[in-house]
Amino acid sequence: MPDSKKSKINAPDVIEGGRMFKAKRYIVMMVTNALLVFVLIILAMELIPDPIAFEKHSQVFVWSVAAVLFFVLSIVLHKLSFMLVDKLRQKTLFTGESGLLSEFMEKLRFCYSLDDFYELIGKVLEVKGDCAVLFVDCEKNYVLYNSPNKVTCDPEVLRTLELNFDKSWPEGVFFLGSNYGIVSGSKNARGFFMSFNNHHLYVFCRYTRLFDESLYGHAYKEIVRFFKRAKTIDNLAEIAELSSEWNQLADTQRSFLPPVMPDIERLKVAAYYRPLVNVSGDYYTVLPINRQKTLLMLGDVSGKGLAAGLVMGLVMNTVKILDNKEDLANMIQAVDKAIKGMKLQDKYTVLFLGVVDTAKMTIRYINASMSDPLIISRSVDGYRIKPLTSNCSVVGIIDLPEQVEVAEQRLFRGDVILMASDGVSEVMDESGEELGNTKLYEDTIKSSAVKSPDEFIDDVIDLVMTYNGDKKLRDDVTMMVAKIEG
Repeated sequence: MPDSKKSKINAPDVIEGGRMFKAKRYIVMMVTNALLVFVLIILAMELIPDPIAFEKHSQVFVWSVAAVLFFVLSIVLHKLSFMLVDKLRQKTLFTGESGLLSEFMEKLRFCYSLDDFYELIGKVLEVKGDCAVLFVDCEKNYVLYNSPNKVTCDPEVLRTLELNFDKSWPEGVFFLGSNYGIVSGSKNARGFFMSFNNHHLYVFCRYTRLFDESLYGHAYKEIVRFFKRAKTIDNLAEIAELSSEWNQLADTQRSFLPPVMPDIERLKVAAYYRPLVNVSGDYYTVLPINRQKTLLMLGDVSGKGLAAGLVMGLVMNTVKILDNKEDLANMIQAVDKAIKGMKLQDKYTVLFLGVVDTAKMTIRYINASMSDPLIISRSVDGYRIKPLTSNCSVVGIIDLPEQVEVAEQRLFRGDVILMASDGVSEVMDESGEELGNTKLYEDTIKSSAVKSPDEFIDDVIDLVMTYNGDKKLRDDVTMMVAKIEG
């Protein structure tokens, strides 16, 4: 087999090459240049003035006229030569056998998928050109397309091509001989193939020698462009499809959250939910148990994305289906068992569960490592803050005690219960200080405690956004506020 380097057609070289078209273009350019030289000689002979007959300033004028005429004529001749070259190009490359390959390239520019590509092969190369085409993924050793032809369907031919041209074959355009080996040029070729990105496109054509060689480089570049274009479109379609699925998942996740807050006697509740991405690990719910008792829950699953969203849905569903919603210890154990049953290893949740009793004016709660929920309570010297400190470890990843402690706090009229994910307290300013550690945060929640839960949330969220500045938020922001009314 001849050396592949001698048989390869380099695309950049061939674009300017081609035997027939190149020769004709060369002749046109030579004739144009000869005409320009002839015009220059004529102008020089006719317009050189007699030194006795003309003054010096008249000679300058005549030479200026000559220069302008030469410039105008050169532009006209070059324009005519370009028009002639274009006509030659059309005649040479877009008629006869070469016209078939040119038509294939022109239509390939409007192909956007492999289906378009295969359809084009069938209509132009196979039907019009009586060519046989074989398209192979060398990386996977898989035939992507083959014409219904005895050559491209012959197992022996496929084996020969596989042995001769494996996936390590260099990229470029090569000519095939009668024995499916490389030949040095198109004169004795019975076909050609293009190697690119671990793919081989074989075109078997008995009149390969009649194609103008300048077309192969063009064809190679168009093939490469097409596959880059098709891959980009596939990726965009995949992203669009994935985005659509994520949006559907986000909509499903939001359906777990209360669309509106229930109307509860002596208890006003509001919530805020802003996921960092479509699917969040934050969750909350309000479940009235009876006229006096209401279950409040807010939590945060570790991580982001699909897995966090699945755990969030599991937690919400587990809590909703339990009959006894006053048994907080059993509820935590059920959530822990459900998460561990998913066997996700690194997934867990922190959460706060509280039962507000407006008759006894108490809140019984389990705080499983949430950023401290707070009670903002009025006193004689203004509002004071009482944290509902953690009394349970994270849920779903480590062993819980057999009996989880349930704590209790006294409530008073006008008390505000604030539950929030760490996306609120851990937002940072430019210096890196977390909002939850500042007096500004404390003063804001104290001054807003007199307001309704909705207004209270508005004040805190405005503070979060202002404190964060122009930076992108780093976490989901979820809040729930309950206020005891008279």
